[in-house]
Amino acid sequence: MDISLIGVPIMYGCDRQGAQYGPDKLRQKGIVELIKKYKNKVYDLGNLHIPYVSEIDKFAFHDKIKYLKAVAEINTNLAHWVFSALSSGSFPIIIGGDHSLGLGSISGSSRFHKELGVIWIDAHGDINTPETSPSSNAHGMPLGAALGVGEESLVNLYFDGPKVKAENTFIIGARDLDEGEVKLAEKLKINLYTMDTIKKRGLKSILEEVIDKINNSNIDGIHLSFDIDVMDKRLVPGTGTPVENGFNLEEAKIILKDILETKMVKSMDLVELNPLLDENDATSDLFIELVDHIFKYL
Repeated sequence: MDISLIGVPIMYGCDRQGAQYGPDKLRQKGIVELIKKYKNKVYDLGNLHIPYVSEIDKFAFHDKIKYLKAVAEINTNLAHWVFSALSSGSFPIIIGGDHSLGLGSISGSSRFHKELGVIWIDAHGDINTPETSPSSNAHGMPLGAALGVGEESLVNLYFDGPKVKAENTFIIGARDLDEGEVKLAEKLKINLYTMDTIKKRGLKSILEEVIDKINNSNIDGIHLSFDIDVMDKRLVPGTGTPVENGFNLEEAKIILKDILETKMVKSMDLVELNPLLDENDATSDLFIELVDHIFKYL
């Protein structure tokens, strides 16, 4: 398989130093060699250009979204990189960087596929709007914008209109949702599987339901977006917004295996590693272990 590795060293979405070092940290940890181990041809496309914006100008283009212009520009460029990779028959792996990059990768995938599905594995919903966000951080808004809700320049990024339908959107592992996100999920009828729901029903039952819904839809490709903070906070000190009561390593591996075995996943994000917050490389090492697991089943 041809793999296009795309680094997006962005921290404007989380407004916290360190996330921009995630892509190069994963390269230092041998992500390219690891992917090649499974007889893949890796095209490391390097890191997307990140324009410099002074902290004092973070609200220069929107009073409720930090670094809006830069976030939109970076995501537009990423969208085209992803679309170009898919058009050439390559599998794009996007390494971050904060989760605001998810809008760009979804947009590129959406332009390529007739009916895109999105599986968002995250402690957070990332479906805030400028009005509902308590932090004004763009990494809490990408999935909402992809669904067609929020700031106009984000909703219409790369091409006008929503990038994915609510019924084709699956959020797995959420446990830190803002009030506005809960209401939006109910309104749009997004497939939202919180940790409470997963614990009540069992992980296998949830995964069987997700896969059944995908198999009985018109989805012709899935974008899988994996935020490392979906893991329990004890396991991932090196991420900006860790949350307790998350998945353990075995559970994360089960999720990835079952989803990848559908053979529907055509692009992927790996985000929110912050090496400045990490302790003895615990989080980056866990990420690398998960990448190894991913390529066993991809």
